[in-house]
Amino acid sequence: MPVPIPRQRVIPAVENGHDGGAAPRTDRPTGSPTDTTRDTAPRGTTGPQTEPATTTEQTTTDVTDATGAPRTTGGPDGTDRTGATSGPAAPTAAEAAEALARIAAGSAAHPGSGPASTALTLLVIEDDPAGSLNIPSLLDSAELTVRVRTARNLTEAERLLTDDVHCILLDLALPAPGPRPAEAEDELAVLRHVLRLAPRHAVLALTGAENSARGPEAVRVGAQDFLYRDELDGRLLSRAVRYAVERKRADHAQRQLTESRLRAQENARLERGLLPTPLLEGAPLRFAARYRPGRSRALLGGDFYDTVRTADGTVHAMIGDVCGHGPDEAALGVELRIAWRALTFAGLCGDQLLSTLQKVLENERSDDEIFATLCTVDISPDGRSAGLCLAGHPSPLIARQGHLAELLPYDDNGPALGLLPQARWPRRQVELGRSWSLMLYTDGLIEGRIGAGNQRLGQDGMVSLVRGLLGQGLRGDALLEAAMTEVRALNGGELTDDVAVLLLDRMVPTTR
Repeated sequence: MPVPIPRQRVIPAVENGHDGGAAPRTDRPTGSPTDTTRDTAPRGTTGPQTEPATTTEQTTTDVTDATGAPRTTGGPDGTDRTGATSGPAAPTAAEAAEALARIAAGSAAHPGSGPASTALTLLVIEDDPAGSLNIPSLLDSAELTVRVRTARNLTEAERLLTDDVHCILLDLALPAPGPRPAEAEDELAVLRHVLRLAPRHAVLALTGAENSARGPEAVRVGAQDFLYRDELDGRLLSRAVRYAVERKRADHAQRQLTESRLRAQENARLERGLLPTPLLEGAPLRFAARYRPGRSRALLGGDFYDTVRTADGTVHAMIGDVCGHGPDEAALGVELRIAWRALTFAGLCGDQLLSTLQKVLENERSDDEIFATLCTVDISPDGRSAGLCLAGHPSPLIARQGHLAELLPYDDNGPALGLLPQARWPRRQVELGRSWSLMLYTDGLIEGRIGAGNQRLGQDGMVSLVRGLLGQGLRGDALLEAAMTEVRALNGGELTDDVAVLLLDRMVPTTR
């Protein structure tokens, strides 16, 4: 619920240390807005001050207490000080806060100092009714629009503290909040309470020289700066207010940056943990993989892969691609990979496995139009043959010893998962040979452009590229690294789609 703006009143010139000849303004009609202005006549001018038609330098001051009523600034004898006096009067805490605000942004009103800044709002928490802050020179500073709120205790301060407050001037001599003994013994209990109440606001601690150790301790606890009541001057206050506001802004920005970095590191650890660890213990195969998500600054995309060896010695490999590139697609890819591993260890393969994965996809996807392509290969324990199932996915590349690299047959390619409710995926038996390299990949590898035109690399271009690399004697990790580098070079930069590539090698020495 918005906090109502308290009523305001004009601070007569005499209260600010100006000549007492100025009479209070009485020309405001009934029902006019509550913001009031005071003309900036030179010091020493007598008689009524008239407001020109166009005023270039004005001060708007809103001095209120927590009740919304104008605060009466009485002198030591209890009389009202709105009348003329023979000399300057001691400023109250509210007037001191007004001076602080004018100093904090006063340079904006000086000629040649740039455009005027927006209005400052200061909350002064100070319970000295006599207004002992002695800062007469501050009231002669440059004029600036200022909003000042005053509170005599923490209860009033909590009511007046809103998001538009820029800085808090806190008297450390205020009594500790609450009846708790622990807080009563803490000299900075009032500061700790304000910092909990206003964690996003700049705080200036006000203390006396007799309590010199309390100021640095206040900064250690969380205040932006501290001031000695008896040593205040315009220069010191100007520096302190500016420093407090800017340091708070810098601290907030640094904290946001640190939190962002921590979140990024946590996300990176999470995404790395979701990438698979191949389970090939005991298999006479070499494994290599490359993975690059298309999302900027992400570690996980919609592509997924996995490789495991079951108890009968069969090696199962899988690679898939969820349509789309966002975090939802990445999460769905992880779910499908984990489900594939569990179903594989349970003994499912071929059509039975893919039908179950489709049910998982249909239940986990966020939209009925989301689908996933998949390629599964189960390699026999002797390593010479394999079963191949394709669900709308590009066919793997096989490089047999003594033969050129080529694609495995893909005539019986079934539909992608999630497209047809009663789909079937035939399992084709293929011969691998004695020594071979089998490469599974997602379409991000083959959809990169060639040069500046719209021509794509395609499967034929990829086969030709791999043949050339194999001819150079590259195998395993070196082959995948060179292939990814050359594909990016042909594309003229990073690929926009997710890319996953998996390579299994079986090299049997030739016997004489």
